[in-house]
Amino acid sequence: APPVDRMLSFSVLTPYYSEDVSYTKEQLRTPNDDGITILFYLQNVFPDEWQNFLERMKCQDGSGIELWNDKETMRELRMWASYRGQTLARTVRGMTYYQSALEILAMLDEVSEIKQSSWDVMENMSRRSPKSSAAQLKFTYVVACQIYGVQKTKKDTKADEISFLMKTHPSMRVAYVDEVFTGEDRRYYSVLVKYDKVLEKEVEIYRVQLPGPLKLGEGKPENQNHALIFTRGDAVQTIDMNQDNNFEEALKVRNLLEEFTRFHGLVTPKILGLREHVLTGPVSSVAHFMSSQEMSFVTLGQRVLAKPLKVRMHYGHPDFFDRLWFLTRGGISKASKVINISEDIFAGFNCTLRGGTVTHHEYIQAGKGRDVGLNQIALFEAKVSSGNGEQLLSRDVYRLGHHLDFFRMLSFYHSTVGFYINNMIIVLSVYAFLWGRVYIALSGLEEAIGGSLNNSALAASINQQFIVQLGFFTALPMVVENCLELGFSGAVWDFLVMQVELCSVFFTFSLGTKCHYFGRTLLHGGAKYRATGRGFVLKREKFTENYRLYARSHFQKGVELIILLIIYAAYGSSQANIIVYAISTFSSWFMALSWLMAPFLFNPTGFDWLQTVYDLEDFWNWLWFKGGSLIRADQSWEVWWNEEHDHLRT
Repeated sequence: APPVDRMLSFSVLTPYYSEDVSYTKEQLRTPNDDGITILFYLQNVFPDEWQNFLERMKCQDGSGIELWNDKETMRELRMWASYRGQTLARTVRGMTYYQSALEILAMLDEVSEIKQSSWDVMENMSRRSPKSSAAQLKFTYVVACQIYGVQKTKKDTKADEISFLMKTHPSMRVAYVDEVFTGEDRRYYSVLVKYDKVLEKEVEIYRVQLPGPLKLGEGKPENQNHALIFTRGDAVQTIDMNQDNNFEEALKVRNLLEEFTRFHGLVTPKILGLREHVLTGPVSSVAHFMSSQEMSFVTLGQRVLAKPLKVRMHYGHPDFFDRLWFLTRGGISKASKVINISEDIFAGFNCTLRGGTVTHHEYIQAGKGRDVGLNQIALFEAKVSSGNGEQLLSRDVYRLGHHLDFFRMLSFYHSTVGFYINNMIIVLSVYAFLWGRVYIALSGLEEAIGGSLNNSALAASINQQFIVQLGFFTALPMVVENCLELGFSGAVWDFLVMQVELCSVFFTFSLGTKCHYFGRTLLHGGAKYRATGRGFVLKREKFTENYRLYARSHFQKGVELIILLIIYAAYGSSQANIIVYAISTFSSWFMALSWLMAPFLFNPTGFDWLQTVYDLEDFWNWLWFKGGSLIRADQSWEVWWNEEHDHLRT
């Protein structure tokens, strides 16, 4: 790698809207209905780190009660908790490690050049002004806080927290949209601010007038686009608000940036893909399932897609973009309403269509937080599935299908929209199987066929497909990747633990989510951004909430499948042979019961009797509450029903 003063410069861009900046005192200490606080939860999830923190703070009390008495120690406690959640404070701390890493590397470069001791160089570095550091010239961090100006006007505590982060991390810049009223006219500006240590206040660096209001398309890509002009350098890394970084990984960034100068085939790469480390695995069982699934996709999956298949796109973050190349070719975020709901992958489509190359590099990684509750995961998968439905209708996929060669086209299909089409075919095949069997049984054809259901050839084929129905083959990539990461025994143990934690039920339930929202988007459109929330799941979700979220996608379909299975058991000729019936309908029963029971199995205290009684009362009130112009869907069944059918009326 070249010295720091000759390396490629880069920026990091993080979009932010109104998520948690850091946990407040009230958030940490307020218990939920079960008496659990966020701080108590974190103390039990990270017991060794909590003990280290108490030792560092010289706290004699093991519970840390005395830390609340002093303002400074309370701030440290809030930051300790925030650095273990999915907050903006954690992301900012992780990304500013680039600044510290480049300063250390610049110091080591001086050691090798002037042959002086490292102690003398450290003394010289400490006397330097921050502006004279080469790291300041090579790294810029921009956080696109779209409504920061509104938050300041309303004196929101989140604005104060963002200002504190700028004060703590000098390399951080904040870009926001300022709306100015001039008589009868409104003017919109993109503004970049920083914290000036000399003046000890926030100062404005740039103010660029916009032609109109910002949010014409999807919110997140518009937020990225307005702040992209404030980035500097040859490359830009897009980092989501629930990501993290390590100092050790930041030391490798100048090596990674040199990949932009290496030829991969006939051209240099335009997107450098990185692997991700999922941080939220230990939080809950469903978080463990998601982290294992994501690990196989962001490592083994993307490695194969990049080489030899040559169809890796941009699946989110934390990829590095060739900034100048993308600025002259439409930017990194398409923001058209609805069609670009999954804006990240369209950057990969745009790159491939314009002749760019996307590579994948595993010697550097970034942390990534995932959703930790079943409802959060369902909302996330609904957004991704709807986005894939919109991709199938987009001109980008149409053009890629026309211009890719045959083998790359097949790989591209399998790795994008084809995956969701396959999921939908699996569910539709179950419906076709059951409806066909019921029709044959009720029409008398099954009796006419006679004993064909009991012949040995059919029994052998049913026994073979029984193994496939258990879903072992779908888990194979995850097991292979775990073998590489944990060793064979560790991979087998992890797989067995996941089976005990009912991962098969979770993934079958997830299959229904993908199929429903992908199919609905194809038929009626209506994809929309769904805010999942990135907090810890410490409370029990009420049955009314679960019903609103899963009635159309899971509950109604599950009841339909069970009715068909009961009719077939009553009137089918296989009723005489219960073993044949059980083997042939095992997967259908498993799917139907998973769709009905998963929201209760993965709900904290889901089978508590007293809570269930309260849920029934709440559900009854929701059913009989009349709708109105100011009534929300969580208050009235009538309003929810009308909202569920909005996509049919447009």
